Amino acid sequence: MAHIKGSIAIRRPVEEVFDFVADERNEPAYNPQMRKVEKATPGPIGIGTVWRATTGTKRRLTSFDLEITDFVRPRQLGSVATIGAVDIRGGLTFRPTDEGTRMDWSWDCRPKGLLKLAGPVITVVGRRQEQRTWTGLKRHLEQAAGG
Repeated sequence: MAHIKGSIAIRRPVEEVFDFVADERNEPAYNPQMRKVEKATPGPIGIGTVWRATTGTKRRLTSFDLEITDFVRPRQLGSVATIGAVDIRGGLTFRPTDEGTRMDWSWDCRPKGLLKLAGPVITVVGRRQEQRTWTGLKRHLEQAAGG
């Protein structure tokens, strides 16, 4: 199993950051790997909401469902997904700070089949990818606010 965790400071109010991240349809705006996201379940966003997402490059696209498993606005957001041969479970926490928001992430990635042997590689690549994704979120929200 690979464990990926990290943290980032975003100079925006915690409610704004939480709401933007909770709506997965926003992710293509800050994550160039995320190609398309649609809400697959009716009703407001919360526990049980399922998103259909497509990620990848022009040469290789992968579609998957992501389900929200924890939703405590504006503090916690958890999810599960299977992307290719990797089951991913984890979440995000949001804390107000004097400057805005501290967002932490923690994901457990369980590769299946022969991919189990790649656990250490998944950890390194996953950490890099998550840092890029959340740095993109920070840039997007802070620029949109003029900061």
